[in-house]
Amino acid sequence: MKCLVSGATGFIGRELCRQLDASAMSYIGLSRKGGVLPNGRASVVIDLGDQSVQQSLLDDIDVVFHLAGIAHQAAQPAMYEAVNHQATVELARAAVMAGVKTFIFLSSVKAMGAPANPGVRTEGDCTVPRDAYGRSKLQAELDLQAAYANSEMSVIILRPALVYGVGAAGNLDLLARAVRLGMPGPPLLGGRSMIALEDIVGLLMILAHSAPKGVHTWIVCEDHCYTAGEISDLMRVALGKKPVPRWLPLTFWRLGCAVRDRMAGAEKGSTFGKIFGTELYCADALRLAVDWRPQVAFADSVRRIMVAQ
Repeated sequence: MKCLVSGATGFIGRELCRQLDASAMSYIGLSRKGGVLPNGRASVVIDLGDQSVQQSLLDDIDVVFHLAGIAHQAAQPAMYEAVNHQATVELARAAVMAGVKTFIFLSSVKAMGAPANPGVRTEGDCTVPRDAYGRSKLQAELDLQAAYANSEMSVIILRPALVYGVGAAGNLDLLARAVRLGMPGPPLLGGRSMIALEDIVGLLMILAHSAPKGVHTWIVCEDHCYTAGEISDLMRVALGKKPVPRWLPLTFWRLGCAVRDRMAGAEKGSTFGKIFGTELYCADALRLAVDWRPQVAFADSVRRIMVAQ
């Protein structure tokens, strides 16, 4: 089996390449800046914002893992459209022309839009995404579903919840910094579904060998949900510290998040919503269709995450 991995030097891509190496599977890694792959080889330089994947790179490829995309940064809407949507559609088109058997697209739960209520969401519980990132992922999903419903190429669309692991950026990194600075414990407010890096990559490996026919869209998350306060407490324990009292009023947390929004040029309320909001998801559809179960919990990974920072 031979694979092509876009976004091969990213957070998820690097772990996938490590597991491909461990399984002695042949692959070509693509990246925007040509970074070095875990096995020491150079990745193929391709900027999907203005370049297409050469058809020759897809020769004899059995599985495409399309992980590349723009996220966790304030990009122009046109860039989200070009990279997350148009480049996905173009790569899938090239893949089917090359006779690729399986195309796996890493989308996001953000393609489902904001939750309409605080309940647990399944794949059909969607609203229209308000941000350019979510819209670009959704449009890519819709185009794949329309184009390949009757194709010989299996198309798997994965919507992971927040992915945690060593090297994760974003709001988990922000919480870790707060813990190291001795900030008071965040309130036990909201709740968030997550998934371990090792578990989502394990799923990718399973799908490489046994993807079902047709187009399938699945949420990827573990059963447990986490509050910011719970995550903070686990981080403190991992550093040998005791959980601290939650004495700081919620108003001050809102103020601190608002300051960060302003400094980052983010939408008002964005940081507070990401840390203290409620985003709960259900992966029952995936577990019914594929022989996969999450094996890692945040408590299993937190020490490695904190030590590596």
